Amino acid sequence: MKRKWRETGTGYLLMSPTLFVLLLFIIGPIVFAIFLAFHKVQLLGTTTFEFVGLDNFERIAHDARAKIALWNTLKYVVIVVPCQTILALVLAATLNAGLKGQKFFRIVYFLPTLTSSAVLTLIFMWMYNQNGLINHVLKLLGLPTYNWIGDPDVALTAIMIMNIWSTAPYFMVIYLAALQDIPDSLYEAAELDGANALQKFWYVTVPYLRPVTSFVVIMGLIGTFQLFDQSYIFSGGSGGPNNSTLTVVLLIYQYAFKTLGTMGYAAALAFVLALIILTATLLQRKFSKEESLY
Repeated sequence: MKRKWRETGTGYLLMSPTLFVLLLFIIGPIVFAIFLAFHKVQLLGTTTFEFVGLDNFERIAHDARAKIALWNTLKYVVIVVPCQTILALVLAATLNAGLKGQKFFRIVYFLPTLTSSAVLTLIFMWMYNQNGLINHVLKLLGLPTYNWIGDPDVALTAIMIMNIWSTAPYFMVIYLAALQDIPDSLYEAAELDGANALQKFWYVTVPYLRPVTSFVVIMGLIGTFQLFDQSYIFSGGSGGPNNSTLTVVLLIYQYAFKTLGTMGYAAALAFVLALIILTATLLQRKFSKEESLY
């Protein structure tokens, strides 16, 4: 018994640095944020915490900007996640087909992922300028041009295009790694059955990659629900034009650091967003049924 306790103590002692970091920087802030969500917080001058119960959560139901932010975020997630997943899978399958120069194109396609989000956003803002590169190309092709940054109807779409282009290569690398594990015998068997290239992709590649697709979708859901920096830079922190690029995380930032006395309300919004992300992730896992493949 003493030996067992000694081994257990030694194990916890060795884990203590990691446990300390988890408690200080992850678990502690989560617990404190939940605490703030049920209080009216005053941080300037004398710090005070006034318990208000569920008032902060009830306020969300009557906050018009919160509804707009939630709708913008949901629309962004519903469009970006499927597009970036499909694009990543298609790129990976193309670059795994043994085409000439595929190593060069793997490097080229991955370059957007190496660029910081802020720099990438500034580059696209220059391209989205009314006299910028994208409108210039559209004009040459005889297509209509847009005020990508100033028009509420297309501002969020501009961010979607930028994020699909920049995040798909990251997931492409994940798919590329998974494609290496697919046995050639499966493709040979499909070819003997008379399957063409498209049928082999649809009936062999896609089902075999289902667990990887589940992981990619979950990571995409978490990342897109947390959209902040691109929206902040595009709109100068306002979520404009006309709240068209306002997201939940940007709204949380505004209430937490730009409006006095609403830190508790911002924490309540963050708590609701965390529940939404958790629910979306669990639903995705349930419908994907990737565990049944093992």
